[in-house]
Amino acid sequence: MTATTAQPEVIRVTVPPRSLRSELRAMKIVWRRELIRFMNDRMRIVTALVQPLLFLFVLGSGLERLSRAGTHGVDLKTFIYPGVLCITVMFTAIFSAASIVWDREFGFLREMMVAQVRRSSIVIGKALGGATVASFQGVIMICLAGLVHVPYSPVMIVGILAIQALLAFSITSFGLMVAVRIKTMQSFMGVMQMIIMPMFFISGALFPVVGLPAWLAALNRLDPLSYAVDPMRRLVFHHLDISPAAVHALAPGITWWGWHVPALLEVTVVLLLGLAMLSIAIWEFSSTE
Repeated sequence: MTATTAQPEVIRVTVPPRSLRSELRAMKIVWRRELIRFMNDRMRIVTALVQPLLFLFVLGSGLERLSRAGTHGVDLKTFIYPGVLCITVMFTAIFSAASIVWDREFGFLREMMVAQVRRSSIVIGKALGGATVASFQGVIMICLAGLVHVPYSPVMIVGILAIQALLAFSITSFGLMVAVRIKTMQSFMGVMQMIIMPMFFISGALFPVVGLPAWLAALNRLDPLSYAVDPMRRLVFHHLDISPAAVHALAPGITWWGWHVPALLEVTVVLLLGLAMLSIAIWEFSSTE
């Protein structure tokens, strides 16, 4: 009698082919992961608001007397508010983009890269997740409009949300474009501080862009953030009861060689820059080993 040995059961594993549905599902998973990470980190929600609130209430109140003659009767906090709406989104979007550096350091990024999805889906999911998180943070600042004498106009709020969403997408794409090539969080934050803070101050978020020195006016027109701050301020000022002289002095708009750039074109510039930087981030991520 010969003993019969049981044959081990063979489990066949099949990998489904790539399809549009699988790519969209991958984007959704990455997007949802960014939201879960944000909602579970309550300290991050609070700390991301500290700097914008300091600019709005401490700086705005402290410099009110010095600037009263140059604001045509407009409260300095009211003037700063549109810029603060933009920087709130900007800072949060940059921190969201930093997640790709954390994932690389802890090894999770490698697990995502071996998944049977295009790497572009991972980048797009992170960009949309970061934009959603930053837009949510911007909603908190919108709720404070009444404290700086800005009315809660439904049309204005919808416009603010749209500009914030586009800015959040563009800044997150920019952060991803930089983060793909950086290995450590310390290096990423150093590079971001070197780039983001000059962008913020040059954009005109804290001062009117009328009568600037030629060199500063040129930098203001080259600053991508200016094309979000200006339409945001024009939108808010359109719903304020202030004199035409104040509007002309505080929200003159951006000009190209004497031509006033329409607000819609400014917003389009923000969107196109975001798409261009996202494309570069996808190309860099796809060529990364």
